[in-house]
Amino acid sequence: MRAFVVAGTLAALIGGAALAERSRGPHRAEFARWGGNDPEPSPSQVTLARLRWGADFGGFRRGGFSAAWNHDYPRAEQHLSMIIKDVTLIDIRTDADLVLSLADPRLFHYPIALMWEPGFWNLTDQEAESFRSYLLKGGFAIFEDFDGPEQWNVFESQMRRVLPESRLVKLEKSHLIFDSFFRIQDIDAILHPMYGLKPSYFGIFEDNDPSKRLMVVANFDNDVPEYWEWSGQGVFAFDTSNEAYKLGVNYVIYGITH
Repeated sequence: MRAFVVAGTLAALIGGAALAERSRGPHRAEFARWGGNDPEPSPSQVTLARLRWGADFGGFRRGGFSAAWNHDYPRAEQHLSMIIKDVTLIDIRTDADLVLSLADPRLFHYPIALMWEPGFWNLTDQEAESFRSYLLKGGFAIFEDFDGPEQWNVFESQMRRVLPESRLVKLEKSHLIFDSFFRIQDIDAILHPMYGLKPSYFGIFEDNDPSKRLMVVANFDNDVPEYWEWSGQGVFAFDTSNEAYKLGVNYVIYGITH
């Protein structure tokens, strides 16, 4: 599938439609619900699901909250959903702030799941078993916002509990996921917004076969949703924010077509 808009049109949407969304941060009242806005699942409508877990490794703290999974919640996925709605024909819910536990059976209604800060991820056995079933039955998971060897080791060890036989492999720049809707000219140019790190992209393939479906993609040494959350506010470079949105659109297109 090829995009039917030019980069300039996407840039205008980033500065307009996404920022027209209500700008609300992660208030305590929202987290008290632990479930976000749980819409009635529709076979014809895409809703991005954010994954949460009950306890963090390393005593994570950010902005007064004790959980790692809630970073950028809910504006990052809402802004990305608005862009997808405007530049594709996908019927995607733009007002959802859906948060589900890894062990929640409702997760199987949503083919695309995103997890933030997997460097602090701490699974229960039930969560590992449920997440394994989700991925093997066709779910697609996107891991965001982690960097450094310590966080990588946590992520890798937890994924071994989910898929013991799987291998995390570095994705080639030529992989279809980077060209499923937008052609991203230089995937390495989307540097970590806070630390300027050069990112690496890893994946897990079905049956460890690169010719089969990609079940997991992990953006290591990067924080792509930070660009989505703050797009149009002058916090980060405009062109890089544009590329970060293209990457997010590609991920969703790949996830719902494979």
